[in-house]
Amino acid sequence: MTRRIAVSVLSLVVALLVLAVVPLGISITARENDSFREETAARARTVASAAEEHLSDNRSDADAREQIDAAAAHGDCAQVFDAHGALFLATPCHADALPQGALAQVLRTGTQQSAQNGNWLTMAVPVGDTVPPAGALLYSRSTDGLDDQLLAIWGWLGVCALGALGAGVLVAVRLARWVGRPLVELDEVAARLGEGRLDARATITQGPPEVRRLATTFNTMASRTENLMHGHRAVIADVSHQLRTPLTALRLRLDLLAADADADTAQELGGAQDEIARLSRLVDGLLAVARAENSVPRQSAVRLDTVVSDRIAAWEPVAEERGVRLAAQGPSGVSALLTNGDLEQVLDNLFANALEAVPAGGQIVVRTTPDPRQAEVRLSVVDNGPGMDEAARERAFLRFDTGRESGTGLGLAIVHRLVSANGGRAALEPTPGGGLTVHLWFLAAPASSRTERRDRRDRRERPGG
Repeated sequence: MTRRIAVSVLSLVVALLVLAVVPLGISITARENDSFREETAARARTVASAAEEHLSDNRSDADAREQIDAAAAHGDCAQVFDAHGALFLATPCHADALPQGALAQVLRTGTQQSAQNGNWLTMAVPVGDTVPPAGALLYSRSTDGLDDQLLAIWGWLGVCALGALGAGVLVAVRLARWVGRPLVELDEVAARLGEGRLDARATITQGPPEVRRLATTFNTMASRTENLMHGHRAVIADVSHQLRTPLTALRLRLDLLAADADADTAQELGGAQDEIARLSRLVDGLLAVARAENSVPRQSAVRLDTVVSDRIAAWEPVAEERGVRLAAQGPSGVSALLTNGDLEQVLDNLFANALEAVPAGGQIVVRTTPDPRQAEVRLSVVDNGPGMDEAARERAFLRFDTGRESGTGLGLAIVHRLVSANGGRAALEPTPGGGLTVHLWFLAAPASSRTERRDRRDRRERPGG
């Protein structure tokens, strides 16, 4: 953001300088050219007036020669012709800048003409006010001095523009840092909070008032979030302790009673033990959902093929016992941004559900499909079991919703919570030919993700790191 602010301000400064300096330079150049042309015309008229006294009034040509000498002293070239086109006065230099017929046209019509030939401006001026005139004057003046003057003017304009640009660079950089640094710090603090560091707070004392107010609001939100998270975790720990302990004690007492009971009583006690086991699974599932909802993930790059292979190996004995084949498909080396341990728990719940539904001889395939365009990775668990109808698929991620008498209806709910907590999404669709396909989308891990860079920075900041 700092760079964008600086570039935007500099672009505005450059645009203003271009709109101000270039038109000003063009205007000054045009004005100096006009002034040079007018001064040249004035000098030519002065020489022509002096020559008119000799050609028209038959006076001495002393004034005309004096003006010719003055023109030569200025470095100009002057040639005076009589009415017949004969040259009778001239400076040492002789410039031929006008077309051959220009002199004849001036002598015939008395019209002033001018032309630019290289670095010389030449004017043909009639001598006298009569038509045809008493003579003609060719007056040439070098534009070297004008060019040097214009170059100096453009140089000063360039120096002023560079000075203004330098001041604009200084102002843009300071403004960008003043605005951008607090936002960068706030972004880093927000990232640390998102990674699970609930004590992260912003200490911003500089920058715009709006950014400082935003930092104060963020700190208030972070404090409330920390209090809520600690409260939820305390409740989860208390519930876990208060529920599991009496259930374990009750199961032990039923085991003791079943050991000395007759067949009918033992059968009833066995049913009670099954219900206690189901209640234990339900409590464990509720606690897992609560942890998934209240956890703050700290994500890192996780190799999907490695985790999938490990979980397939762990569930392979159960699958072989039930006559179901487990397989994995997809490229190797694909990584996603996930909290360590979450993908294992997601796959365990999906495998458990699929193995309960897929009959002997069926298969469960895990497919990995990267999508570079969306910067995502899709993980699909495909089975060829009985599947679900559309209504069941719409309710599948809700708690306690199950289409079977057994189970708690929390497996897919846990999957959905864990995937959502990691910034992904989940969807169900029927498998072509029969069965259920669970699609999971996760953020793809870049080659050097921001999380990895923060991890390296944290290691450097640790003592002895």
